[in-house]
Amino acid sequence: MHSPTTRLRLRAMGAGLAAAALVATTGLAAVADDPDIKDLGSAADYGQAVEVPSIEEQLAHYKDAVVPGRWLVGLSISPGKLVSAAKAEGVDVRVVASFDKAWNGASVAVDDSQIHTVSRLAGVTGVYPVLEVTQPVLDEETTPAVEYAKQLTGAEYANNELGFTGEGIKVGIIDSGIDYNHPDFGGSGTNDQTKDFPGDRVVWGYDFVGDAYDASSDDAAVATPKPDQWPDDCGGHGTHVAGIVGANGEIQGVAPDVQFGSYRVFGCDGSSSSDIIVAAMDRAKADGMDIVNMSLGASYATWPSYPTAVAADNLVEDGVVVVVSQGNSGTGGIFSGGAPSVAHNVISVGSVDNSQFMAHYIATAGGLELPYFGATGAPDFEPGASFEIMAANPILGCSTAPPAPAAEEGLALLVSRGTCSFHEKAVNAQAAGYDALLIANNTTGVINATVEGATPITIPVATTLKTDGDALLAEINANGSTTITFSEDQKRFDNPTGGYQSDFSSYGLAADLTLKPDVSAPGGSIYSTYPLEEGGYASLGGTSMAAPHVAGAAALLLEAKPDLDPFEVRTALTNTADPFEWGLAAGAGYIEPVHRQGGGMIDIPQAITTAVTVEDSKISLGEGEAGPISTTLTVTNDSDEEKTFTLGAEHGIATYNKINSAGTPVMQFAIANADVVFSGDTVTVPARSTATVTVTIGEDFGMDGIIYGGWITLTSETEDFVVPFAGLSGDYQALETLTMAYTTYVDEDGVLQIAEPFHEYSMVDGDYPYIYFNLAYPVSGLYFDIYRANEDGTKGEKVHENFINYVTYLDQGRFAAAATLAWDGTYQGNAGRNGKVRRVENGDYILEVRILKALGDPNNPDHWESWDSTPITIAYGEGADTSAGNGPQPGRGGGSKRP
Repeated sequence: MHSPTTRLRLRAMGAGLAAAALVATTGLAAVADDPDIKDLGSAADYGQAVEVPSIEEQLAHYKDAVVPGRWLVGLSISPGKLVSAAKAEGVDVRVVASFDKAWNGASVAVDDSQIHTVSRLAGVTGVYPVLEVTQPVLDEETTPAVEYAKQLTGAEYANNELGFTGEGIKVGIIDSGIDYNHPDFGGSGTNDQTKDFPGDRVVWGYDFVGDAYDASSDDAAVATPKPDQWPDDCGGHGTHVAGIVGANGEIQGVAPDVQFGSYRVFGCDGSSSSDIIVAAMDRAKADGMDIVNMSLGASYATWPSYPTAVAADNLVEDGVVVVVSQGNSGTGGIFSGGAPSVAHNVISVGSVDNSQFMAHYIATAGGLELPYFGATGAPDFEPGASFEIMAANPILGCSTAPPAPAAEEGLALLVSRGTCSFHEKAVNAQAAGYDALLIANNTTGVINATVEGATPITIPVATTLKTDGDALLAEINANGSTTITFSEDQKRFDNPTGGYQSDFSSYGLAADLTLKPDVSAPGGSIYSTYPLEEGGYASLGGTSMAAPHVAGAAALLLEAKPDLDPFEVRTALTNTADPFEWGLAAGAGYIEPVHRQGGGMIDIPQAITTAVTVEDSKISLGEGEAGPISTTLTVTNDSDEEKTFTLGAEHGIATYNKINSAGTPVMQFAIANADVVFSGDTVTVPARSTATVTVTIGEDFGMDGIIYGGWITLTSETEDFVVPFAGLSGDYQALETLTMAYTTYVDEDGVLQIAEPFHEYSMVDGDYPYIYFNLAYPVSGLYFDIYRANEDGTKGEKVHENFINYVTYLDQGRFAAAATLAWDGTYQGNAGRNGKVRRVENGDYILEVRILKALGDPNNPDHWESWDSTPITIAYGEGADTSAGNGPQPGRGGGSKRP
């Protein structure tokens, strides 16, 4: 547990070292012209990224997260009236599900080309594509107990010394279900989904999908939900999450006496969809949950307007505490969270690594014992297997200098992380004849590596820590090689990144520049419950594991202070959180970016016992061009003694993007401290009263797009509190957003290729024009228009005078990677009533992409960006559908993908 005294020391140390480091970095390049802003390098410089793939490599790997032909439609009318109104306009709409508790609207099936007509119907408040929500990847390599995570947050102290266990609190788990047969949830220990539900611990719930469901499947039977009354878990994720909240057996969760609602939205494998998640939120509200935990989300969908975020906000307004994992896309850089974590009212949670872990290990001939972690996409090491191991020279093992061929069988190869992908290193080792590969980290922390790729990896691959890799390399160099043996058992090891932000934890901000996440909790390598048929217990890592720790903390807080509303719960957890050091430069005195840790690590005992709150609990400054922002903070003291606090500010590491030659944003780190001015040096709050203080925060960095921030601190002799703040420097709409676009086609091998001007498309068997493009930042509007091409290749007139855009997306998040959109030759020809889908004739055309930048003014030309394709030629081939409106739709036939 972090005591207030410990936290004050950390802050004092951080402030002093940061000042010293500022002097030490004067040789670094300054960002813009401000000498007080210092560039600390890119994420790749800290081992957090590999080389950006070439455009050719990117073109070969394009994916989609949108469910075709399915939309969430916000409604102020009944779903039945929507169907009737659509039918009157010639549009066939089928209601898949309707919602009226967490969110007012319906999930509908409708041709994508006709959604524009639906959006204009009276009573329609908005239309949003149904997003695929991927079940988080599980890391089963390390097994530290939850007890170590509970020590980091003080949960153990809250249980054992303060006596709070979550009794009387109802927690809904929207996930893959809960194994209610598990003894740690009061079950019988018999694996039978019809037994033990409802029980004393898992009392409420519903299975919305069935075992076989996978939203991403091309098999309609698998992609169609088959609900039933038994919300059991065969995937494991939900059981693990629930165990962190409140298991009570071999595992002791944060709040071991809560009762559960189990709302199953994932099958045994695969993904779910956002409309099913809204349905689960509706059911959780109806069942009277006090807290809802969602360790899930659609990464990069960072607009709080998305229906899952709106539904989550509505739950909070109705009195439900909603806790959501921030996301596992931290290596993707800024704006990588997702809905529903970006909802304004929820508690969004980042992940901190656990303090210890247990792992299988490598025993060397020289007596070393080194923990290792298997790589996804490669065979596992056989327990007890031995290899002679050599070091690659050069150590990277990349294709630019591939490893020398193996001299004999039974050899393993040691390489270092960096420069090229894990898959490339594995391919090279395998091709050189090595029977195993060990990848040492080049920075602190555990690598959760994958070696999946076009070339299957058939040799076992593992990773190890940097210090252990260095020790192994020294042993190899001393002897030319050494022997390694893979253990049959496990041992406990100290985690070198324990207490630091997990490398996978996603960065904020939300697209509307709201500060996210709100707080952090242990999520890296957590041992918890697992389905009985899968062994009963397992270790998983992710922000999925951090969110339930906070949900458990909220349960303890509600038990201690039952009159708190959800906003007050978030305020208490944020005010008392402990900002922590930037783990990528441990010991340098820098503090982790506020837009990655929020208020900091939660401190449960202080949240429960304090009589002080500070509101607003966080300050979202928005963009800087408006100038400094003044905020009045209200300090409430419910104790019987007057309290005086010294006011101060601490600053986290700032981030910004550089756009590389491939049009991809590369995140950079910097020291960029805002100007913070208070109305006084201290604030005194009488007993049972309130006081206010004004804080003015601004920046003059001379550069657009730096995400900066920190914490307002209120410190007394016995307690201290924080209010996190963050903003984006300069002008949000001045940032280059549409950073790369190409006209492409799919070749006979199924690979996208860049098209020459007037490339001819037959519109048969997937031979369609594809726009391949990237968005480096979120946008308020994304539009695709069709124009005729002149003979010289310039843009002519629109294909129809009342043309409706071929595709329109409002509130679109930034892209994780470049995306594609195929044009099938159709368009809607009338922007008024009875818009009909039409198809162009043979001829030459130009596709235009337009974006309205995030929070942009549509009437300001400077807030728009556009791009025109090279001219394309449509020449319908034999078998092509030339009728109006019956061809493949955006994101559907012919392998088409949608952003």
